Amino acid sequence: MPKRRQGVPIGRVYVNDEQYFENIPPEVWQFQIGGYQVCEKWLKDRKGRTLGYDDIEHYRKITEAIRQTIRLMREIDAAIPEWPIR
Repeated sequence: MPKRRQGVPIGRVYVNDEQYFENIPPEVWQFQIGGYQVCEKWLKDRKGRTLGYDDIEHYRKITEAIRQTIRLMREIDAAIPEWPIR
């Protein structure tokens, strides 16, 4: 996760000193695709920009998609006791 601030609850990702996204679990923040940490990269790619309503909603959808992906990956792992399947 980004640098931890004193007294800041876990799951809070700051965009700037005043704005943040809340309820982002560490496993969602750390989720990688193709070697990139998705949540961090999306924000870094918008550094210096003002995030509008559509940007904020898009980021929320990204984090929810990652949450559901992690859930499904766990279900798949539980359903397949060993790999390769025989």
